[in-house]
Amino acid sequence: MQRIFLPLFLLLAAAGFAQQTQKPPLHGKHWMAVTGKPLAATAGAMIFQKGGNAVDAACAMLAATCTMWDVLSWGGETQALIYNPKTGKVIAINALGVAPTGATPAFYKEKGYSFPPEYGPLAAVTPGTPGGICYMLSQYGTMSLKEVLAPAMEMAAGYPIEAQTANSIERGKGYIKEWPYSKNVFLTHPGEKREAPEAGEIFVQKDLLATLTKMVEAEQEALKNKKSRKEAIMAAYNRFYKGDIAKEFVRGCQEQGGLITMEDLAKWKPIEEEPLHVNYKGIEVYKLQEWTQGPMLLQGLNILENFDLKKMGFNSPEYIHILYQVLNLTFADRDFYYGDPYFSHPPIKGLLSKEYAKQRAGQINRTQNDANAGPGDPYPFEGKKNPLLKLLEERKQFADTTLERKNDLFVPKHDAVAYMKADSAYMDRLWRGTTSVEAADKEGWVVSITPSGGWLPACIAGRTGVGMSQRAQSFVLDSALSPFNVIAPGKRPRVTLTPSMALKDGKPYLSFAVQGGDTQDQNLLQFFLNMVEFGMTVQQATEAANINSNQLWLSLGGTTLKERMPKPGSILLNSNTSDSTRNALKKMGYSLTFTPRSSGPINAIFLDRLHGSIWGGSSNHGEDYGIGW
Repeated sequence: MQRIFLPLFLLLAAAGFAQQTQKPPLHGKHWMAVTGKPLAATAGAMIFQKGGNAVDAACAMLAATCTMWDVLSWGGETQALIYNPKTGKVIAINALGVAPTGATPAFYKEKGYSFPPEYGPLAAVTPGTPGGICYMLSQYGTMSLKEVLAPAMEMAAGYPIEAQTANSIERGKGYIKEWPYSKNVFLTHPGEKREAPEAGEIFVQKDLLATLTKMVEAEQEALKNKKSRKEAIMAAYNRFYKGDIAKEFVRGCQEQGGLITMEDLAKWKPIEEEPLHVNYKGIEVYKLQEWTQGPMLLQGLNILENFDLKKMGFNSPEYIHILYQVLNLTFADRDFYYGDPYFSHPPIKGLLSKEYAKQRAGQINRTQNDANAGPGDPYPFEGKKNPLLKLLEERKQFADTTLERKNDLFVPKHDAVAYMKADSAYMDRLWRGTTSVEAADKEGWVVSITPSGGWLPACIAGRTGVGMSQRAQSFVLDSALSPFNVIAPGKRPRVTLTPSMALKDGKPYLSFAVQGGDTQDQNLLQFFLNMVEFGMTVQQATEAANINSNQLWLSLGGTTLKERMPKPGSILLNSNTSDSTRNALKKMGYSLTFTPRSSGPINAIFLDRLHGSIWGGSSNHGEDYGIGW
């Protein structure tokens, strides 16, 4: 036995991961709930224990995380994939807000912006999460809004705030003091040295509780009037978007300089969509449409099919290099071609074609990083001529990414490592987090959500207790940067938020998501490959050492071009990366930075068809937490 075990251990160690994980895998027979906060996972468990399905539990977890503020709030946006066992199909929920009336490039340029701002009323799109919860619950849940919101309402009445959120409030109080309604909610000790709540302090949100109570009252009144469960939930929806809640939201937004109108709220609605998908070695992988960055993971899988990844070995220099080059190509396409398909028609069919992927794979330099990797031309793969060739030429003005030789190494002209050490704000904008929500049940319902928006420091709209989204910052003001993502009233920004789902033999196989801005689909791609190519368990795959590329246009933060420009060759590696791998990557033209945890944090559910069980995985990166039964 010893002679068998030792080589296996050495093989795993050499591959860069071990059998043991820092967090235990989760197992369940009946249900699984995994999300970014322990209290929110408990909210999901409470709903499951009361007989709710995975959609009910996911909505409860989402409501709870919104109430906890650190990474999102009620005025943000919700993006979801749901597997419906009754139809055997994956459906997509688009509950992303839109730019308000008056939000034009000229408006922001007149105020001196190169991009819409990071914070405040002018960063806001219309709130999407309340509508997303109401829609998902009414169409696919089984419980009432009153039941599903009960944990969040109890928390709004007062919950022990955790240190991470409390300290975020203290760090952001300079912003918070600019907004009167935020100041009243968050700064519980005004005038003291520490004005934010202490960790463990009971944090009360009376205005938010009143808003949620009004929604439940609208539902209950509709039920008294013999309305159906669905109709009653949508009565709550209408009170938020068209009734007294909407009026106070708009008043509070405009009082503080925002643009959102009553008409903006009334016209907006969540959309149920067909998700995009590709087949990777017999597994159907699903993502949201090109109003998210999700299709880049699908593009990446198509390109990677042209390489023998298993032969390269997990996190070998060759594997890391090919992965980075694939990310270069998919990010370049994302940054130029993705955007709201309801406003225009990005060439997504061409971008996701296997033939286009084969062409892109052939463009990869196997020995050096391509610091000048740019968007491809997917239009011929749709049988069309590219109408954007002139813009592609204009786009080159924004890049200066040539390499120079130093001590037999190829390095970017601008040292990305030095830049990031000098500007820690860059890494904050790259990794800027949200949360993720994963749920599954024995009936076959599976849910993956990546919600966001309204994070701290948040500007609260009037006496609603609802923090406004900051997602307008993901728009651009210059068509040469991203022609499909130029801000316009009623348009959705191209977001980083990207839940994922995979089916095998027509049945749910994986549900997975992660927080972290532009790093999301980088981490999710590697998680998927960890399981499919390298045979890891779901928990091993969430904790395994990932790489992050910085050769991309930032989607969040910074109002100048310099703050958002790509850092060619800059790569983040796990601190346990061997010296030989480090040296090999340097010779290929990479600038290396390191972190002890580079795994996400990824949350995932694996549906074990062989044993009829449900596995949950949650990386060792942050506060993310799961419960199964």
